[in-house]
Amino acid sequence: MFTSQTSSFQESIDVDERDVDFDNEEIAGFSQKIQQINSYYAIYYYQNTSLTLLDASLPSEAEPELRSYISRRLSKGALLGGMGNIATVELSIPEQAVGCYCCLLEQEKSPEQPEADGNGWVVCLLGGSEKGLNLFRIELDKYVQGLQGCLTPEMHNLETDVRPYLNQWYEESVMHIHRVVQLLQANVGYLLHAALSHKLVEVTGTDEKTKADVARFIKAASLQGLVQEDTTTASLCKAMSEDSHTNLIINCSTSPPTLTNEVSNRFCDDWIQAFLNAAERFNPFLLRQILENFKLKAIQDMNNLKRFIRQAEMSHYALFRCCLFLQSCGNGDVLLQNARAEHSSFPEACGIINVLEEFLSEQVQGTLY
Repeated sequence: MFTSQTSSFQESIDVDERDVDFDNEEIAGFSQKIQQINSYYAIYYYQNTSLTLLDASLPSEAEPELRSYISRRLSKGALLGGMGNIATVELSIPEQAVGCYCCLLEQEKSPEQPEADGNGWVVCLLGGSEKGLNLFRIELDKYVQGLQGCLTPEMHNLETDVRPYLNQWYEESVMHIHRVVQLLQANVGYLLHAALSHKLVEVTGTDEKTKADVARFIKAASLQGLVQEDTTTASLCKAMSEDSHTNLIINCSTSPPTLTNEVSNRFCDDWIQAFLNAAERFNPFLLRQILENFKLKAIQDMNNLKRFIRQAEMSHYALFRCCLFLQSCGNGDVLLQNARAEHSSFPEACGIINVLEEFLSEQVQGTLY
């Protein structure tokens, strides 16, 4: 039983060799060190079914091909206002086939300009692969929405605001996870543990961009919104964040950064090398896939523990199996913390969790002597 769990865990880490979300050709490409992934953008004004190019960083021969592709998508109603669409397009660029994120930002409706209804701007961000961009869909949606307030049909602010903003889409929307792993290196395990255990992280001695990078990494690694939560779980998150003695502090005024109140476990530590390997290859898409696999494995273990707890209420053997599971998974402290919050109103389950916590505590003490 536990041999198969270990095998499954190893497969989830080894995404560069076995990854369900990428085909073999893409994974082979991931195994090479990539110095730079080219990124491009284009923005059009859409009016009365016609597209007018406003700006693009694509080669001159590739832009008309992209415009033709977008026109076909619009004619089919495939681009809905405010909703990003990701696909693969073939253009006259070195990559030939590239992932393309397109979003139609509709012009604000006005009684004074009823003829403007349905008009808007089509923003295209190109780079990597379709599957890679899909991993960053939330970030891309948010980044493009950030343009909404500064777009006008005349685009007088193209050079001062819009072009610089679009030029940074890849660095701002895709590379933040890579920057955090490069910053923390082997200490990234502490950040993973903080994300799973709802611990507040304070970043000092650095600029706002780095602080934002770390905050976005934690949000991407957190399971909030992905697992069943109730008011008790929310209270746990709040209590953890208000306890300043447990806050993870990252002081970036030293090189490498100095960490205070750092806590990790075997589960998080086992993922460190996978993150470092992907960062060395300079491929942010592989890094994001590893992060998603990390979360998936944590969710699977949480669901397994909940099932074992239900069984342990009726069977001493199931309680024994539950102890073995916590011992083998390496993430017992986080799993029990979340289980206690979720089962706080169930006395029998809380009794089981008390026994399991005592078991884990004895295991920890045993390793110290």
